[in-house]
Amino acid sequence: MNLLPNQQSAITHLSDWRVGALFMEPGTGKTRVAIELANSIQDIDLIVWIAPLRTIRPKDGLPSVIDEVSKWGGFQAPVEYIGVESISQSDRIYLDVRSRIEHSLKPFIIVDESLKIKNANAKRTKRLLDLSKMVEYKLILNGTPLSKNLLDLWPQMEFLSPRILNMDITEFKNTFCEYTTITKRFGSYKEYTKEFITGYENIDYLYSLIRHYVFECDLNLSIRQNYSELRYNIDADSLSEYRRLKDKYLNDEMLLWKNNNIFLEMTQKMQHVYCCTEEKFKLLEGLFKEIDESRTIIYCKYISSREACEKRFAKATVLSYQKEAQGLNLQHLNNTIYFDKIWDYALRKHSTARTARTGQEYDCRYWDLTGNVGLETLIDKNIDKKIGMVEYFKGKTKEDISSDLDIIPILAENYTYMNKKFDLEKAKTGIDVVTKSGKQAKILLFDRDNSTFPLVVIIGNKNVYYYTIDGKFYKDKDSDNDLIMK
Repeated sequence: MNLLPNQQSAITHLSDWRVGALFMEPGTGKTRVAIELANSIQDIDLIVWIAPLRTIRPKDGLPSVIDEVSKWGGFQAPVEYIGVESISQSDRIYLDVRSRIEHSLKPFIIVDESLKIKNANAKRTKRLLDLSKMVEYKLILNGTPLSKNLLDLWPQMEFLSPRILNMDITEFKNTFCEYTTITKRFGSYKEYTKEFITGYENIDYLYSLIRHYVFECDLNLSIRQNYSELRYNIDADSLSEYRRLKDKYLNDEMLLWKNNNIFLEMTQKMQHVYCCTEEKFKLLEGLFKEIDESRTIIYCKYISSREACEKRFAKATVLSYQKEAQGLNLQHLNNTIYFDKIWDYALRKHSTARTARTGQEYDCRYWDLTGNVGLETLIDKNIDKKIGMVEYFKGKTKEDISSDLDIIPILAENYTYMNKKFDLEKAKTGIDVVTKSGKQAKILLFDRDNSTFPLVVIIGNKNVYYYTIDGKFYKDKDSDNDLIMK
């Protein structure tokens, strides 16, 4: 198969250099470009491909990067596939790779998903920087060069060559980042210090340093990508626990002094409380009557939600964000469901490209499940703004956070009661209905009680109260049977 125009452009751009970065959006064909670049160099006697282990040995027989390389004809030199996790976790594997490189005449290292080495202090990063000093030809691949802030770029460029930036990470930060340091003292002996990056500067200068070694490319496909939302109500017990956790953590003094870890812990626990609320599964059961379950990916954040989805939707491909949202080619699937939400914009963006990628023949569809609590809306807003949890948190007061995390009265678009559907969004202004006995009535939302979402039905001058849990209507004790609708 001939190279695509963007792939040929990448090869042309980087062929004059011994090192390079392919910052091409997921699905644009980085693997093919890496193969062509490596095969264009004479006398290469070893290829070391370092990537997340899940892309080398994925679960349940999913396509691996080894399959992808073979599809494009493979490398002309022997290849070692090494999990980036193994570089830090196994001294034996690290020393073995080091020895193989040491005894090679002309090795070539390719680091796939190079954001995995963004932390300059991590053991894996230090070891890969050590290996890079032994190799002349190096290539890094990633769809998104930054996930948190500009500091993500320094280790990646340092891996290619220290001469590209010619500065250590402290000088890099001082040259290109604006930041603020906040220190809070607790008593006589304890203090808490946190540093925030508040902006960037000298970006034109940074670009001039790296531009020769970087090729960037957006994904352009002829297929359509359609996004939809499925809204659900969380069960009463989960809402009660959600509220308890919110109140508990918002009274924590460390949270008020901008402790990101405590805020993350709070939101993780609050989200976990309702991750398996029954209405989520009912929504998917209904959706799978309309779409092919066997052509669907379900992304889950928690072990409990993943296991539940695997049990109830056996034909679907159930994946976790952290392990499988990057690197896999799943173009044989075209439906994606986000069962749980995540803060990480880069991971979310990568997840869409498991299906929407070069070679996909069908339109790709995506469904977000959204619950009736502020945390769900908050995560969506931050993803839309392309900012993470830390960026949100550092600009908010306790009162802001409390308001943002509030429970939202009935979010579902409609409910069915006695086989009659009601659009509850319209109910906020009133819906005219007819009871079984022929009386005219009006349904309104009625705010009451911490754990239920009541409705008031007005029949003449009489108010009849109902409330909803899990999408079902329940009568208050003083209501009569005349509410049954036609």
